[in-house]
Amino acid sequence: MKLRFTASIAAVALAVTACATSPTGRNQVLLYSESQLEEMGDQAFSGMKEELKISNKAVQNSYVECVANAITAKVPNSVFDGTWEVVVFDDEQVNAFALPGGKIGVYTGLLNVAENQHQLAAVIGHEVGHVIAEHGNERMSQSTLINMGTQAAGAALAMNEVSQTAPIMAAIGLGLQVGVQLPFSRTHESEADVIGLQLMAMSGFDPRQSVNLWQNMDAASNGERPLELLSTHPAPQTRISNLQANMNAAYTDYQASAYRPNCG
Repeated sequence: MKLRFTASIAAVALAVTACATSPTGRNQVLLYSESQLEEMGDQAFSGMKEELKISNKAVQNSYVECVANAITAKVPNSVFDGTWEVVVFDDEQVNAFALPGGKIGVYTGLLNVAENQHQLAAVIGHEVGHVIAEHGNERMSQSTLINMGTQAAGAALAMNEVSQTAPIMAAIGLGLQVGVQLPFSRTHESEADVIGLQLMAMSGFDPRQSVNLWQNMDAASNGERPLELLSTHPAPQTRISNLQANMNAAYTDYQASAYRPNCG
């Protein structure tokens, strides 16, 4: 009991000293420093560049860099004040990502689904939105606190000689995954959608194309998606509804932007 109490106190102390607020006003717990996250981002990106084939198509690379540069020009310096590194990976995955420390990766498979610069901007804006909202830090911090609580619970069960320790711990793990970790991931995705929508609009890309993008994504999936309850990503229609709910504000930003990228 003492061990569980001590672990709980430690978890609360960490949480209290690391409270933050996301760009949309949501409370967060961030335990890691900016420099730690940037170092992790650098290491991860370097590893990917060694493991994956990088596109050597100049026109394709210039196109992606043009869109990415327009997006990152609107990212606050407080998030990253250096030059963003953009790499196009020659891979059929329909995906992209952004990492702390100014790293952006785009898979060539995405270019078959994102039909124009506006739709590509919707994806890149979304991924950069994760960085702006420090979702990587939040996920790692959450995992740290969950592991602390789970280990304490396991120790308490062992001390009490509970015969069903393994099944109980499995249930706790599943409960944490479905009840905490996955919903948080869906929350992150929805939040990044909103941030990305605003970011692409401020950068001069038509935010209405974000809806077309997710319609394309839905069609490309051929209906092969897990139940939303157990998925880390919202269903396309959920995302579309979320985007449409925030479209008026984004379109106002788009109309106010004096810049109109021409990435080809």
